Amino acid sequence: MTTKKFLNAVLLAVGVSLVNAAFAEEPKELGEKIYKRAFGRGCGTCHDVQPNPNLFESVNKLSREDFKTVLINGRNTMPKAMDTIMALPVVKNANLTQDQAVDALIAYLKSGKKD
Repeated sequence: MTTKKFLNAVLLAVGVSLVNAAFAEEPKELGEKIYKRAFGRGCGTCHDVQPNPNLFESVNKLSREDFKTVLINGRNTMPKAMDTIMALPVVKNANLTQDQAVDALIAYLKSGKKD
């Protein structure tokens, strides 16, 4: 490969990276998709119904680590959710780590936005 072709390839790669970064979704938007798609029906299928905990309230009562622990281990009748979350196409396509997925979900829940 000539130097000119190499430099063109590098510039193209940098340009594509900048475009992808410019259009990357905000954590809150990713969190909304996680909330609405987990377990195929979304977290709200259970958590928007009494007597189950409302996650929009629970997120303000639990520490981040406690919230993550519940996602990993489940609690009471709630199944473990972390593997399901990490398997979501939106999470895979964004190359999120567990911590990033948790932070995205928390950002959405703390926004209080529930459609």
